[in-house]
Amino acid sequence: MAAPLWVAFEANLGTLARTCDAVGACLALPSTEHYRSALTRGNTLGRRQPCLHWVRGDKDAWVERQRRAGSRVVAVELAEAAVPLPRLGIATGPTVVLLGHEHHGVPDRWVEESDACVEIPMAGAGASLNVAVSGSLVLYRLAGLS
Repeated sequence: MAAPLWVAFEANLGTLARTCDAVGACLALPSTEHYRSALTRGNTLGRRQPCLHWVRGDKDAWVERQRRAGSRVVAVELAEAAVPLPRLGIATGPTVVLLGHEHHGVPDRWVEESDACVEIPMAGAGASLNVAVSGSLVLYRLAGLS
């Protein structure tokens, strides 16, 4: 399940919805007007809707509930202890992929408390990829499609 709980830009949500559809994953989004309208504007799937879970209330509490229910929590972030994407194994059970804000990333708490933190190695001069591209790469890897 992709959980872009802190994403700001609607185009990123639309891309992630399309990726979730492609890999058979669900998309978890905060149940706010910003996210609902952003998904509507950014959704390129037409009438087909991806599997959606609306996160109501506190985002941290939602992630905790997913963990208690048996989901593995994976943060996508540049961090000292992060695993390079090529070394990330295929998901063998329920997994929540946390994606952060385009400028601020995943909150420090979840970088530290996640079951795994994954980063995408970069050969060029850039320090990071767009959040939708990063999320898509990680989702394809976890699904065993890359």
